[in-house]
Amino acid sequence: MKIGILTSGGDCPGLNAVIRGVVLRGTTSHDLEFVGIRDGWRGVVDGDFFPLTRHEVKGLARSGGTILGTSRTNPYDGPRGGAQNVAKNLERHRVDGIIAIGGEGTLAAGNRLYNDGINVIGVPKTIDNDLRATDYSFGFDTAVNIATDAMDRLRTTGESHQRCMVAEVMGRHVGWIALHSSMAAGAHSLCIPEVPMTIDEICNQVTKAHDRGRAPLVVVSEGFTLKGMVEAYSDKGLDAFNRPRLGGISEVLAPEIERITGIETRATVLGHIQRGGSPSAFDRVLATRLGLHAADAVVDGAWGRMVALRGTDIVRVPFADALGELNTVPLERYQEAAALFG
Repeated sequence: MKIGILTSGGDCPGLNAVIRGVVLRGTTSHDLEFVGIRDGWRGVVDGDFFPLTRHEVKGLARSGGTILGTSRTNPYDGPRGGAQNVAKNLERHRVDGIIAIGGEGTLAAGNRLYNDGINVIGVPKTIDNDLRATDYSFGFDTAVNIATDAMDRLRTTGESHQRCMVAEVMGRHVGWIALHSSMAAGAHSLCIPEVPMTIDEICNQVTKAHDRGRAPLVVVSEGFTLKGMVEAYSDKGLDAFNRPRLGGISEVLAPEIERITGIETRATVLGHIQRGGSPSAFDRVLATRLGLHAADAVVDGAWGRMVALRGTDIVRVPFADALGELNTVPLERYQEAAALFG
């Protein structure tokens, strides 16, 4: 049996560890053959495949990025898109199925292809931790570590000048990275999509911290909305799945905080630095385990399913369970962190 492996959507630490886990388990335990698919779904619609053996995956667990390349291509768009063309490409290269490693957009495309008769198994990837069918997705822990380190650095410069520092992290429409990194870094205010706030509420927390002699640190998730805002801030257009490219809300908040409080305020958008570099030990282990179990799922014919983490176990769940409703931050988790604000 020959299986294609692709990575799609935003890159993330741990992708290479999944690829390595799939190939090692598949070749040593199940006698599977693998091909790499270049640049996500783009490689599927273009038939851009290459042999993937143990030699190509050696030492990959510690490497960031993805050796396969990635893109935000929608396999149903364009003149070569659609399930019929995908099926022809797979048949031409004698590929029996696809392991798709990606986030919500990737898995939604995989689910649609599966419903159209293509064999697809999913592996959840997102630094945002927004897929509800898995307790954690690989890449999240690394992103939190990177964000926390950046905030530690921002605090030292903020304390030197008695400035308010506003750190913006990724997360799209959920606030998990912001929640975890803000608690780890000891932030004085947390702004996440699940809990809209007024600018006065934020400024009140900033002022309280400043009055105690602290240099306030405000952590804001890119999808945060002030009360009264209809949608998250975006001035970067749409991605290939017609979703707004978020980012920049910190640069809206910072001048307002300075105007209202009189405290010199600076904004820092951490951006893609959260996606780069080597994965943390936790993410290396989780990604590897997901890869091992994805190979097992192929042998068992568990098409249309995604491997996921439940507690400490790897399980298989239908694509539908991972899509639609986001894994948002519960109010009680925000209230835990709120005890540290101001």
